Parts: sequence; structure tokens; C-alpha cells
Amino acid sequence: MDSESYMFGPYKIDLKQVFYSTQLSYALVNLRPVVPGHVLICPRREIKRFVDLTADETSDIWLTAQKVGLQLESYHKASSLTFTIQDGPQSGQTVPHVHIHILPRKRGDFEKNDEIYDAIKEKEKELKQKLDLDEERKDRTIEEMAEEAANYRKLFT
Repeated sequence: MDSESYMFGPYKIDLKQVFYSTQLSYALVNLRPVVPGHVLICPRREIKRFVDLTADETSDIWLTAQKVGLQLESYHKASSLTFTIQDGPQSGQTVPHVHIHILPRKRGDFEKNDEIYDAIKEKEKELKQKLDLDEERKDRTIEEMAEEAANYRKLFT
């Protein structure tokens, strides 16, 4: 990982949250994970919509998601992965920066499998309120996120 900063839309990301990066993408731990191991993959360039990614960025972000997903599924002893993108405000995207959610899944983690999408939407809405209003919420501390990222970083060395 290099020393340059990372942006998630208009928000600066603490380097301690980033656990994997390529020339075009980066992976970070989530402020409000829906399940253990719920992380985000983002292009380094601030891009609001998926259609605006270059071919190289599209390839890189998905190859990064594949690599990260494989490691996290094993690390969390999961049996499946959910990959999802909310592309645009009407899809539930609250941070105007393309990002792929990766969620390691286990049998019975949600009563109905598709409830995970409602949970993601709710966490994104809470996150936007936190980022916009700086309200006190049940966010993880930077120390908690840094510890998780440090554990994940070891998976890629």
C-alpha cells in the first residue's frame, strides 16, 4: 500500500482502513458492516456511476473484488459471498462513489436471503446521516477498523 490518500466520494479515508490496493482500486473495511467481513472495493479515481468507469477500472475493480472475496470467505469460514453495487441515488447509493459491497455469507445469516439488500440499504442510509450530520451513532472506532484492516492485510502478503 502506498502513502497517498484515498477518497470515498467527498470523504477522506484513513489509510488504516485500507487493507488492499492496486494501481486502480482499493479495499477498505466498513464503518457499519452488515455481517462480519463486509468490506468495500472502490476505484481510486472518484467516479459516481458504474458506467463511467474505464474498461481498465472495470476489470480491476472486479478482479480486486474476486481476490478479496476469496480471502474473506475463507477467513470468515463462510460458504458464499454477496457482491452488490448500488448505482445512483434511486438504487440506494448514498455515497457518490462507485463501490462494490462484499459480504461473506453463512447459512441462516438472514431469515430470507434477500433481506441482506434491505440491511445494506439501511446501513448506507445511517452512514449518510452520520457523515452529513456527524450524529453520534453506533459506528466502529478507527481503532476497531484499523485492527480489522491489519488482520486482512496479512491475507495479501
